[in-house]
Amino acid sequence: MPKFSFSSMVLSVAAAIALAGCSPTYNWRDYTSPDAPYRVMFPAKPASFTRPVDLGNIKVDMTMTAAEVENTIFAVGTAKVPDPQQAQAALEAMEAAMVKNINGTVTSKKSSSVAVASGATMAQSTSEELDANGNVNGAPMRLIGHFEARDKRVYQVVVMGKTKSVNQEQAEQFLSSFKLL
Repeated sequence: MPKFSFSSMVLSVAAAIALAGCSPTYNWRDYTSPDAPYRVMFPAKPASFTRPVDLGNIKVDMTMTAAEVENTIFAVGTAKVPDPQQAQAALEAMEAAMVKNINGTVTSKKSSSVAVASGATMAQSTSEELDANGNVNGAPMRLIGHFEARDKRVYQVVVMGKTKSVNQEQAEQFLSSFKLL
């Protein structure tokens, strides 16, 4: 099974978006995932792609749903690990892979953990917010991300693009709209 490569997954999703004829303006729309319990507002019509990935030696199918506007990718990636005890390791692998994809350095990071009701049981939810700067092919890049693990599911909610293209207000709107159901 291939190692996790966000770049190839994003390129596949970006190609699907281009084929869909999406307009490069912010046209916010509500999106509820058909295969994972989350809801988010995308700035354009998103496209989805699922493929096998390796998250720190945990082999899973990851679904990436993304939209591109003004050279910035807005994406949500989800995967289900076999055991809730593996979720934190998978989350850390997702985060590391994303930062590595932009040859980046984390400039800020905030972690939190909370117990949440999940049906009749309690589940642990851990999350990390990060901002990273990097460089891809000589272009300065920025990654803003929210990474979350709850029970057997891991999520990455990211905004990524050339540093000058990433609109902070639009990135915040996208990230703050992400809700687990």
